Amino acid sequence: MSSRMKTVPRAASEQTKDQIKMAAQMLFGRHGIDAVTVQQIVDAAGQRNNAALYYHFRTKEELIRQMVVDGAAVLDARRREMLDDMEKRGGPASIREVMLVLFMPVIELGEDERWRGYIRFISHLQASDPTTLRDALNNRWNAGYVECVNHLKRMLPGPAAIVEQRLSMLAIYSNAVLSAHEAALESRNTRSSRLWGQPFTIENILDMLEAAITCPPSQATLQTAMAETPAARQ
Repeated sequence: MSSRMKTVPRAASEQTKDQIKMAAQMLFGRHGIDAVTVQQIVDAAGQRNNAALYYHFRTKEELIRQMVVDGAAVLDARRREMLDDMEKRGGPASIREVMLVLFMPVIELGEDERWRGYIRFISHLQASDPTTLRDALNNRWNAGYVECVNHLKRMLPGPAAIVEQRLSMLAIYSNAVLSAHEAALESRNTRSSRLWGQPFTIENILDMLEAAITCPPSQATLQTAMAETPAARQ
């Protein structure tokens, strides 16, 4: 058998896997993970029956894990590239510079039709099953994200507990707004949309996300935070 004939089944197999992943990505993004059945995925992927998914992934859970890693690897590689450039310039000069590394790769991914649905898929998974998301990332595929967060922890003023909480909320806020932006891109109505069609949309998103973590805490927040510290309770 020629080498060309041997490679055909593998190429076809990889194509089928990609079709299943892309179908699941779009369905999970639109409807959430628990609301989508294996049958719906294989139908959307143009496969004959559920055996195609089980053959390539064995379980729906393994499909989800591979989907997480596929997109996370792309995001991490882009963040790593941006972080390396930033380090060559002497490290982060501003919080905005770190925010760009955090979020521009996600925005770029959302604008790529190959990855359409991925942001909403991850947002659904983060909300419904964060343990599965963390296990899939395995402290490997989110290394660039973690490095950005550590930069922000060092740069942001205020009590550590407030900074930690704000950065956790930042992930929730960004998931929500970038998911909505991705959905608008899918519907192809961004240009005519009063919300998403403005030329300053991306910069304004970054402005608001930055403001969420840099605005001074109120006195009420600071007093409550100080009252809850171990030293204050002694």
